[in-house]
Amino acid sequence: MDGSGAPGPLPGPSGPSSALEEEEEDEDPSLGCDGDLEVNPYDGLPFSSRYYELLRQRRELPVWTTKYSFMEHLEGNSGIVLVSGPPGTGKSTQIPQWCAEYALSMRFAHGLVACTQPHSLAALSLSLRVADEMDLNLGHEVGYCVPHEDCCTADTILRFCSDEMLLREMTSDPLLRQYGVVVLDEVQERTVPTDALLGLLKDVLHQRPALRLVVVTSPTLEPRLRAFCGDPPVVRVPGHSSLPQLLYREPPAHGSVAAACQAVLDIHRRQEPGHVLVFLASEQEISECCTAIQTEAMALSPTLGPLLVLPLHPGMGRAAQRLYETPEESRERRVIVTHWLGDSSFSLGTVRFVIDSGLELRSVYNPRIRAESQVLRPISRSQAESRMQRAAGSPPGTCLRLYSEAFEQRLPPSPAPHVSETSLSRLVLLLKRLDIADMGQCDFLDRPAPESLMQALEDLDYLAALDDDGNLSEVGIIMSEFPLDPQLAKALIASCEFDCVEEMVSLAAMLTASPCFVPLSTHLEEAVALRRRALLHPSGDHFTLINIFNAFQQHAGDEGWCRKHGVCSEALRLAGTVRAELLEVMRRIELPVSPPAFGSDANALNIQRALISGYFLKVARDIDGSGNYVMLTHKHVAHLAPACGYLLRPPPRRLPPWVLYHEFTISQDNCLRVVSEIQPQMLVELAPQYYLSNLPPSEGRDLLMELREKMVAAEEAPAEPAELAEAAGHEHEQGDVCVLQ
Repeated sequence: MDGSGAPGPLPGPSGPSSALEEEEEDEDPSLGCDGDLEVNPYDGLPFSSRYYELLRQRRELPVWTTKYSFMEHLEGNSGIVLVSGPPGTGKSTQIPQWCAEYALSMRFAHGLVACTQPHSLAALSLSLRVADEMDLNLGHEVGYCVPHEDCCTADTILRFCSDEMLLREMTSDPLLRQYGVVVLDEVQERTVPTDALLGLLKDVLHQRPALRLVVVTSPTLEPRLRAFCGDPPVVRVPGHSSLPQLLYREPPAHGSVAAACQAVLDIHRRQEPGHVLVFLASEQEISECCTAIQTEAMALSPTLGPLLVLPLHPGMGRAAQRLYETPEESRERRVIVTHWLGDSSFSLGTVRFVIDSGLELRSVYNPRIRAESQVLRPISRSQAESRMQRAAGSPPGTCLRLYSEAFEQRLPPSPAPHVSETSLSRLVLLLKRLDIADMGQCDFLDRPAPESLMQALEDLDYLAALDDDGNLSEVGIIMSEFPLDPQLAKALIASCEFDCVEEMVSLAAMLTASPCFVPLSTHLEEAVALRRRALLHPSGDHFTLINIFNAFQQHAGDEGWCRKHGVCSEALRLAGTVRAELLEVMRRIELPVSPPAFGSDANALNIQRALISGYFLKVARDIDGSGNYVMLTHKHVAHLAPACGYLLRPPPRRLPPWVLYHEFTISQDNCLRVVSEIQPQMLVELAPQYYLSNLPPSEGRDLLMELREKMVAAEEAPAEPAELAEAAGHEHEQGDVCVLQ
């Protein structure tokens, strides 16, 4: 989007009494043929009949009763307006539109409107809905900006974006001068970017009094936010008047998936009207539940009507918009199967049945061992309440909890803030870029643990991102330009030195995009596995990913080729988009881009060097030759993942003694994912000396230190013997030449 000020001239209102306010005076607007058609003040075109149809629906939302109060506070001098209300009341769709009305009444003198969402999928979905309600074209007056997709132009006045994108935008525009109103939505989700934005924007308000900050949250977090924001005016959105019927069921012995599937089928057999929303713990459970319901539904009587099963999770992309499509048949029942993503981010007004498993699978980062753990844990009471509210309305629905009342009493009151469960290296790098030298300068609703901050600073120091004073070094400044984790950004920068940029950019894109391999059907597994094996690279999984991306490009993104090899075309297309973005960043900051050389031995060594430069913290050693890998930075034992290329090769297999890995998650299988062999000599050569010295005692550390001593001794050896050896070598070469002649 154009970084400067307001968009081009708009058909402006004659002061605050615009057509948008006049519409409220007419309770039953119609197109009418006797008078002039009402004109949309944003694009100057007459309103369509659909606009009035949606307007009637909007006025029935609980949030509509608070519009006058909200606008009054927004026009006041408080700077911050806090909006509190339960999910499903219309906050996420109506508040941004009212902010756009306010900005229009000011003729965008202070800037445009930005509305953040914790999840990219929600930002995309809301932009489509709001553009429809405002009778505008998506990508023009209303747009969205999420990682790897920017649908905004110079005409955009209302911009939906992920919280991560707005936080990154602050690195180039710390005061966000192009915005007059910033809406932080779903603050109760407590993502790291939203928490950081909340603290940073409080400071921006001191320097830009004309900026308006709207904080939208659930009622459970309202008291803390009031105290944190200095007691701003609060707009409380009423909930639905009729609460759903609440049912409890003892935890199922055969698992939540089977119990949820059975509950859905029972509802459908009873022919009770309304759609169903199912909350499970993870994407895997969502997939299993969808498959089970679809399989069982095939045996049901057609007289019950069609049953459409819709998964909802971050990997869905634009397919999530199927939630809002008009049903093909009036009797069609939709079953939406989701997890924590559906707690508050999506408007699902036609749901009458909620089935809640009460569990969630989360990744929790442990700074001591620099690894994530997959933790299956109970949801919070506030999440349980939000899920129940999804079935509220007129007539009220039913919420079935697959847990007991006693279990509910033991639930924690609120979910843990993500800042306490996430690696902070990326956040610290970004805050350093904003000249926040000390994290104490950034106000957080919950301060990060000192141990996590120290580990993040230590990692950035190892990566040469910090100077002696703790500020960003030149390398650190370049790293912060890339929308990548610091380790991957450092590896990409190192590729400039080792002349393997083309390959590393492809690899970085593949590692950033979603996993490219798709689960195989049983009857196709053997044939597809054989074709996949042809793509395996002898140097490891990182090289295999480059191979796959290159092959996808050579086949011009052919869907048939993807199906034959069991890879996801959508993930590979996304990788192509990410790759183009990374190359654009490199050109903008004038980093050299070497020509492609993939396939040569020298290029393979250079890729390994670049990887080690960024990922020396992620190295493991096979301690017994049977695949038991011990991490160098801690003493956890892990194994290669079943999909690892070294295990897919035909016998005899040779497991590499030293590996560099991209991901290690502590779970039931404790697997290393995306693994490539490295030589310990290369690790000693490229990793910082003080990092090797700080490794915990182990046989692997001893071997590395011994190699280091040998390398130092070789470097310090007298020059004369080396010169004599070189001369002897020349004599030998000359002798060979004579013999050949």
